Amino acid sequence: MHALPTRTRAGARRGLASLAVASLLLSGCSAAKDAADGAMSKAGMGDSDSTSASAPTTSASASHPVIKTNVKKGATGVPVDTALKVTAKDARLTKVTVTQSGEELPGTLASDGSSWSAGDGLEPGVTYKVRSTGTDTDGDTVHSTSSFTTQALSLDQQTYPSVAPLADETVGIGMPVIVTFDVPVTNRASFERHLHVTTTPAQQGTWHWVSDTEVHYRPKHYWKAGTDVSVDVDINGVAAGNGIYGQEDRQVDFHVGDAHIYKVNTQTDEMKVFSNGSLLRTIPITTGQQPAYTTRSGIKVIIEKFASKDMNSETVGITGADAYNIKGVQWAMRLTYSGEFIHAAPWSVSSQGVANVSHGCTGMSTENADWLFAMTRRGDVVDYTGTDRPMEPDNGYGDWNIPWSEYKDGSAL
Repeated sequence: MHALPTRTRAGARRGLASLAVASLLLSGCSAAKDAADGAMSKAGMGDSDSTSASAPTTSASASHPVIKTNVKKGATGVPVDTALKVTAKDARLTKVTVTQSGEELPGTLASDGSSWSAGDGLEPGVTYKVRSTGTDTDGDTVHSTSSFTTQALSLDQQTYPSVAPLADETVGIGMPVIVTFDVPVTNRASFERHLHVTTTPAQQGTWHWVSDTEVHYRPKHYWKAGTDVSVDVDINGVAAGNGIYGQEDRQVDFHVGDAHIYKVNTQTDEMKVFSNGSLLRTIPITTGQQPAYTTRSGIKVIIEKFASKDMNSETVGITGADAYNIKGVQWAMRLTYSGEFIHAAPWSVSSQGVANVSHGCTGMSTENADWLFAMTRRGDVVDYTGTDRPMEPDNGYGDWNIPWSEYKDGSAL
């Protein structure tokens, strides 16, 4: 919408409509009056637009071909969520073109030729020109033209959707679809009706609203390895509530890679690395020392990866005697927004597999961290057990810690 390139959405309906002409089989003063009335009918003098025929014809009945648009001719301040439609009476539409600034609004004609429906929302603060052509029952061409101007919207009156994963990204089996909006959506149901996820192979899933600015989608079970996913955020011009409208459509396709599940036992201090059900390696690890820095138990998902990352404890609220500031920590993979990572910890190798000595992160040898980093993707699953501190669903990609029945209840539909 405004300030961004117009996006069009596929899948609108196409069709045709029909017009007819008046009969002039009368004589004298009566005939003259009826002929004048027929001419007025041919002009289509309605509220929305005008209809004209290429030449007068005669028929056995006096029909009045009219092509109309559901927006009044010359209207201003037209809401952008208006579902633009052109209809025909006693006529058959053959073509409808709706343009603004040289860009054409997609749409299709109904199969019976009675109407045309727009396939996208309207852009704000622009003038649309509607040109319609059809034929009447005698085969004569009829035309209609009109124009209107939509309401102007500021950026604060529009909400833009950002989507994760990225287009063409390959992710792990635990990666949720995440749509975030830069302006709050209070009409969640209206928006959710325009959010679509299709998968190959097909898998059951649902949307779950985290807040007015964030909604997630996940399947009932982890994605099947090799799944292709298509996300259609079809919200251009859709009312978001409180005078806010969707700013632009988004279409994102991504792929699910191998099924990587890493099982971490904080009691035995080891991580078992599985790929597609096969155990590849058992890695000695150390996790958070208890009780001060207990590592959370639950299902976590890789959020992001860093070949090298500076780690300063002050960023997660650890100060004083326990504070640290380590430069260039290798092979770091984030698990929570609060600061839990998997990473190389050469300084604690003697404790790995034996004791928990970290500030909450999962440390391993540089060799094992390098090997794990190379195979890991965003969205891979890391399942922790052994502590009484639970993983919070909103502390990262924590969707899998919510039971399916409860997760479904987070849908607005």
